[in-house]
Amino acid sequence: MNPPLLSPGDAGALLFDLGRVVLDIDFNRTLRLWAQHAACEPAQLALRFLRDELYHRHEKGEISDDIYFAGLRAALGVPLSDTQLIEGWNAIFVGEIPGIKQLLARAARRLPLYALSNTNALHVAYFSNTYADVLGHFREVFASSTIGLRKPDAEAYDHAIRAIGVPAERIVFFDDLAENIEGAQKRGLKAVHVSSPDDVARALEALGI
Repeated sequence: MNPPLLSPGDAGALLFDLGRVVLDIDFNRTLRLWAQHAACEPAQLALRFLRDELYHRHEKGEISDDIYFAGLRAALGVPLSDTQLIEGWNAIFVGEIPGIKQLLARAARRLPLYALSNTNALHVAYFSNTYADVLGHFREVFASSTIGLRKPDAEAYDHAIRAIGVPAERIVFFDDLAENIEGAQKRGLKAVHVSSPDDVARALEALGI
């Protein structure tokens, strides 16, 4: 995927995904903790876990945690309690991506920063508290569970563009998933595919930040 051509003065705002761009995540940690509680192998649960319609509806805030967890228990085939499910659910977060806090601090001195993330309300509550320091660089976090829209749907980007109040072509978007990059480009954003903090650093340098 070709990176966008960026020059100093091109950006009026920066928009970041959170998972694997700002916050490091590892779903294997979730599976291991659930498996520990259920006395089974993580691989067994990995085969049964689905990012299906129920998962997406939970991420868009359309169904409650109780309804999602009932479906999740049925899919996994294990009688985990709500407390055990939440504990494993939040174990996905490893910590901040190394070096990203410094890059965000540098960028925030020059431009307004925002985040657009596919995430559920339980995760929002957890990371908003646990990683308040690094997330404090964002003027607003557009969470799918709050806005009722998910990437890569066009409406999710349009919502962020309207809220930011900057023309799409002057918003630089950072994400780790190719489908989200493609979705952003279709809505006119300049999109940077992130595989490491170096990709963010190079984009900021190209922007003269």
